[in-house]
Amino acid sequence: MRTLALVLTISAAALVLAGGGGAAPAATVSLTGTVGPGFTITLKNHGKAVKTLAPAKFAFVITDKSNIHNFHLTGPGVNRKTSVGGTGTTHWTLTLRKGTYRFVCDPHASIMKGSFVVRAP
Repeated sequence: MRTLALVLTISAAALVLAGGGGAAPAATVSLTGTVGPGFTITLKNHGKAVKTLAPAKFAFVITDKSNIHNFHLTGPGVNRKTSVGGTGTTHWTLTLRKGTYRFVCDPHASIMKGSFVVRAP
């Protein structure tokens, strides 16, 4: 009886280990965009300005703090924006591929802008 219990325990452990199938999937990184209330627009990853990223899926949390601004993100396959008249928080889940991405406030694009590059690590 002890042998059967030991065999079952080892078999169950082997199934659990085999089910893992290698590395755990990478968590989706959250990027934080802010526009306003003054004439500022930012995109940050853990409090630091985004300059380069690796291609992946990202969760964008955009906080629009002014009804005279918007947050408009463009790049390869991406064209998303908040409304100029609205305020509040918007959530986007976007898959970014290699290329240059730009974010601007459309009414004030000459002074409220930023960019980052997505490239393979």
